[in-house]
Amino acid sequence: MNRIEKVREYVDTVLLTMTDTTERRCGYLHLYRVSQACTLIALKRNENAELATIAGMLHDIYSYAAMDTKEHAHKGSIMAREILYDLKVFTENEVDIICSAIYNHSSKGTTHSPFDEVLKDADVLQHCLYNPLFDVLEHEKARYEKLKSEFGLGNLKTFCRGL
Repeated sequence: MNRIEKVREYVDTVLLTMTDTTERRCGYLHLYRVSQACTLIALKRNENAELATIAGMLHDIYSYAAMDTKEHAHKGSIMAREILYDLKVFTENEVDIICSAIYNHSSKGTTHSPFDEVLKDADVLQHCLYNPLFDVLEHEKARYEKLKSEFGLGNLKTFCRGL
């Protein structure tokens, strides 16, 4: 089993313990979709797609495991570090790269490393594409506009309210 599948297996065990079926569904949809968006964005930007996919899978794991979103990025980076160490298939440097992205992913208004930006952008993309009829959150508008331009999706504006 490759490393991505090992992480997915771990994430699935966390999500399966959730008793609230609506939250469990949201967890699966969000974590898997952000993970896929990370892959796409990392490939486009020549970043490490494997590590980006893994960062996407783990970025909100704390929120779903603890059912608590307070400081979830910072607490999630700690939880992700423990998970990655337990799996024993990542180098110290790889763990640091993944956990930095998770730690910084809620800081949408600040620019961090190019790898960290992949996760932030994937998170925004998933939020905005979840339902194109929902308003784009104010703190995500600028980032979403840049993503649409980067991927040649200018015509999405006609489908999205609030832009």
